[in-house]
Amino acid sequence: MSLLPAGTTVTVEVPATSANLGPGYDCFGLALSWRERVELSVVEGGHLVEVTGEGADVLPRDASHLLLRSALHGLHDLGSSVPGLRLRCHNTIPHGRGLGSSSAAIVAGLLAALALTEGHREEIGDPRRWLLQHADAIEGHPDNVAAAIAGGFVIAWGTPGAVRVVTSPVHPDVAVTVFVPDTPVATKAARGLLPPVVPHGEAAQNAGRSALLVHALARDPDLLLDGTADRLHQDYRRPAMPQTWELVQQLRGQGHAAVVSGAGPTVLVLGRGRDLAGLGDRPGFRRMPLAVGTAAAVLAPAHE
Repeated sequence: MSLLPAGTTVTVEVPATSANLGPGYDCFGLALSWRERVELSVVEGGHLVEVTGEGADVLPRDASHLLLRSALHGLHDLGSSVPGLRLRCHNTIPHGRGLGSSSAAIVAGLLAALALTEGHREEIGDPRRWLLQHADAIEGHPDNVAAAIAGGFVIAWGTPGAVRVVTSPVHPDVAVTVFVPDTPVATKAARGLLPPVVPHGEAAQNAGRSALLVHALARDPDLLLDGTADRLHQDYRRPAMPQTWELVQQLRGQGHAAVVSGAGPTVLVLGRGRDLAGLGDRPGFRRMPLAVGTAAAVLAPAHE
């Protein structure tokens, strides 16, 4: 086990993400142009967390912090240890809103571990594959972490320990708007509302819409409304987020491709930029015009 020297620092940037996009339950992910920057340093001893912004009043200040846990997990797998770590970050991605805050923390921690060990580890093969396998193991599902790692629109599949992902093209006219509510919904609670089985006909409809959505995103944004229709999960989650469900229905009734972002309660709208420009504010939600985002990245040299 290689002991990394104190004084080594790395800065990484990770995107917020949205999963499912309507019918692509647990397999479609989209990176957003909403990025968060974190700095991780090797220090003489102890694990320190200096965090401001979203969740700063409730997040742990020790090694139980998800980003630090992910970094330590990655360092151990890479054959390295540290006397201590200091995390500095200003959180902007709200927690419990379906925008991939936990995935951002996991990917940031693992990516920082990769950067910190540069020159202190053996070859691991494809770094993105290493990131995906470990991020999926920590998160428990691959859609958000895959989008954060690869950027753009991703399709993930496979089984735990053998997850695979491909990126799929996005038409240059496609833009994104999110409506973020003030009140969070726990992902576990939202998943708990889903039934163990669904009718065969509904599953078949979702399969067709998922295929259509891939085509709409890549080649014909005018088909996004039809491509984002879902029968597997959104309706079942309505009791946990009635305002979200109402806004989704209102926007879809106006011809906009609105969906529940991940497990909610954020509403995500896909469409041509000119069509989304006229979307106004909605009571109880913070409207944010965005674009399709890029992959997580290391911003600073790992060795000062």
